Amino acid sequence: MGAGAWGTAFALVLADAGCRVTLWARRPELAAEVRDRRTNRAYLGEVVLPDGVDATADAAAALSGADLVVLAVPLQRLREQLTAWRASLPDVPLVCLAKGVEAGTGLFGTEVVADVTAAGPERLAAVSGPNLAAEIARREPAATVVACADAAVAARLAAACTSPAFRAEPTTDVLGVDVAGAVKNVVALAVGVVEGAGHGANARAAVLTRGLAETTRLGLALGADAGTFAGLAGIGDLVATCGSPLSRNHRAGVALGRGAPLAEALTAAGGTVEGVTSAPAVLRRAAGAGIAAPLVEQVAAAVAAGRAPDGLVARLVGA
Repeated sequence: MGAGAWGTAFALVLADAGCRVTLWARRPELAAEVRDRRTNRAYLGEVVLPDGVDATADAAAALSGADLVVLAVPLQRLREQLTAWRASLPDVPLVCLAKGVEAGTGLFGTEVVADVTAAGPERLAAVSGPNLAAEIARREPAATVVACADAAVAARLAAACTSPAFRAEPTTDVLGVDVAGAVKNVVALAVGVVEGAGHGANARAAVLTRGLAETTRLGLALGADAGTFAGLAGIGDLVATCGSPLSRNHRAGVALGRGAPLAEALTAAGGTVEGVTSAPAVLRRAAGAGIAAPLVEQVAAAVAAGRAPDGLVARLVGA
């Protein structure tokens, strides 16, 4: 459900793994392009999608008869879309690809899904890892974590999206995967600011490491497993998102570090920059858990100011 870059790339992965996939696109013309040309040029260029991927702009038709539902819309739109789809959702696992914290409620992705659908933990799943959509669509080797509180469901879902080029590992730590996926976007903004300001690998590594420490502290305070943050969903996703120009959060941070106003940086990123909305929400969630998050605090302040204030890099490195 969602035909952006990551939703389409994940549909490709599922089809490569032997699943029959229906991709829901908000725009009928995009659904027609997927069906007729086997491409999604707006998001993935000339990548040719497998024959196992069908597409429709009819949400009810897409959901009908599904064995699992993958939610691939941006987190800040997830509640609205789920509410619209609620009557058509089958009683199957709901796999959330969205990463972040809902601005109004402070909820992570699977928490939003549970709040809207009342689905039990055995139906709630999250996917997170070093998963840059463009690389996955080109079938470059990649791995991820699939989390569900029910270990058997997690294993079944991981098997459903394991293809020759894409490996999925099951876990029961849904909360840890949610926390890691949300905070890494904020850290990627911070690392991008440092890079955009002209600083080198030492400064970037310092900020990334501080970001990982804050992510881990928050996760542990909320009840997540420490091992999650040392694995694919933690340090793996963080390294990919903070170091690649394919990451929109990274690109936006670089533009901010070069002095661009926030609005201009968002335009330059070319899509949803979840870290901008998530930063103040993560900060509030950390405060509620009694956790200091100075790096997230600095990013949230820059978002509120609409630009990177003087001295921000020094405060990020020494946060």
